[in-house]
Amino acid sequence: MEKEELRLVFMGTPEFAVATLRRLVEGGYNVVAVVTQPDKPVGRHQEQLQPSAVKQFALAHGLPVLQPVKMKDPAFVEELRGYKADLQVVVAYRMLPEVVWNMPRFGTFNVHAALLPQYRGAAPINWAVINGETETGVTTFFLDKDIDTGRVIMQRRFPIPDEADVAYVYDGLMTLGADVAIETIDEILECGGKIDGIEQADLALSAGNELKPAPKIFKETCLIDWNLPAKRVYDFIRGLSPYPGSWTNMEENGKQSVLKIFKTAKTSEDMEAEVGTVRSEKNRLYVRCGDAWLEILELQMAGKKRMCARDFLNGMRDKSFRILTK
Repeated sequence: MEKEELRLVFMGTPEFAVATLRRLVEGGYNVVAVVTQPDKPVGRHQEQLQPSAVKQFALAHGLPVLQPVKMKDPAFVEELRGYKADLQVVVAYRMLPEVVWNMPRFGTFNVHAALLPQYRGAAPINWAVINGETETGVTTFFLDKDIDTGRVIMQRRFPIPDEADVAYVYDGLMTLGADVAIETIDEILECGGKIDGIEQADLALSAGNELKPAPKIFKETCLIDWNLPAKRVYDFIRGLSPYPGSWTNMEENGKQSVLKIFKTAKTSEDMEAEVGTVRSEKNRLYVRCGDAWLEILELQMAGKKRMCARDFLNGMRDKSFRILTK
């Protein structure tokens, strides 16, 4: 079978997924339909509906778009079945019921932004950086009944520089994910759909280390614990930058407010001080962590724009402020 004959249904929602869909369309693959999340209400009164990045791309390229509210809706299942897909490709979408992922004759594979079985879950990129990993990658795997546990088809690695934040890793994995998705489809075509894959349990045994999860991130997840070692705080902050952003509580003239931290730098400062102590020196800002000082480079006060430490300190002259560790 040639790629023009293979009937593909693509499922995805954010910009991360668009890179793969674009490669499929520009590569001449036969995408017969696109499935994405329903339009999201936006605006102060939620009066406007914002289509997903995937929907916008699909419509611009004349692709049919399906937006089910419930994946088990009989009307949606029947409509999807009508496209007679040979294979379904999922990138950053949602959990699928068996009636959907088991529909195509060659199955359904997912593009996951981690080296499974490590970092199963909704936020693999964030958690890899938060945990100070020096590499991550992309995995394609066949969907089955449990989340992120199916047979692995292909993996590619991606280095994480020590200074990299989530934006850097996100962009790199977005491109790599598109590459691996194409390679996976081509291999499925080459094998006539007969790919066994590797059980993740076998990969876990060969790795010989503890599996780390990647659960969804909430606001409370992003609260900085200054009691941790400076390296851990440094990784935590870059693992949440630029979005959703780590935060701490600041007390200014007796009033508390939220201060977001986006970028820091490790230091060799060894002066002893209480955890959470704030020190400014020559327009540079430092906070004491559990074992060392961390320099704050970029931050954002509530209701203000993101700024460098120098501008922050200039605005705080003649004001009393401190970082709260709890």
